[in-house]
Amino acid sequence: MDYTVDYINPEIKLSCYGGKLFKTEAAFDDHLLVWLISGETRVIGADENLVFGKGSTFMIPRHLLATIINVPKDGLPHKAVAMHLSINRLREFYRDREMTPRPAPGKIRSFREHPLLRSCMASLIPYFEMQGTFPGDIASLKINEAISILRNIDPGIDHVLANFEEPHKIDLAAFMERNFMFNMPLEKFSYLTGRSLTTFKRDFHKTFGTTPQRWLTYKRLERAHYLFTENHRRPIEVCYETGFENLSHFSFAFKKQYGYAPTQLLARLDIASKSH
Repeated sequence: MDYTVDYINPEIKLSCYGGKLFKTEAAFDDHLLVWLISGETRVIGADENLVFGKGSTFMIPRHLLATIINVPKDGLPHKAVAMHLSINRLREFYRDREMTPRPAPGKIRSFREHPLLRSCMASLIPYFEMQGTFPGDIASLKINEAISILRNIDPGIDHVLANFEEPHKIDLAAFMERNFMFNMPLEKFSYLTGRSLTTFKRDFHKTFGTTPQRWLTYKRLERAHYLFTENHRRPIEVCYETGFENLSHFSFAFKKQYGYAPTQLLARLDIASKSH
């Protein structure tokens, strides 16, 4: 298999991918701390695109919408250790610590190649080779060690980790205009905007005058057209960055909306650029 995931407990895993690329959408219920052993990870957010290489350590905060593309590099598979920092775990950690968290931006935090954090994550590798059940008390020690290191190297991390609030009702139009390119179930969009699915659909129709599915398709194709004309991006890149799951479906939908396929548009643009 190209893709394998090994868990030493439900909160700590080692993933390995040897294909061309692996794409997923992030809107995790837990904060995800990642140490990249080999390969490259590209994270496409509403406001920023980040690229992480071998040795990088970064944290994706819970509920952050992003597209994650993992790619093997330099002849090595994409390999990473990931640690879930769950709300239950963090509540226990902060229970006896006086904290008054203030709102913090939900952005990916990069810790570069910090030796303490790298050492903590690397120390997990031998446990994946063990036979039998991984001791729960050791898992707890390792996760608490990682949290303590994060607090030591990032003064503002408490305002992220100790914030246990759930999404509240927010402006639907502003949220969807920022996040339409992420291929999430409607249930996730409704939750992140602080609504039930029924209320989300009703408010959506009031706001946009159409169904979520139709609006999302139109906006994603509009964004794709912009990426082609302004940045001359490759179809496979645009496909993944605008919320489509496969290239054939993307090309079909694009041609249906614009009357020509992405390859035809790029050919025209190429001819036009050469004529100038």
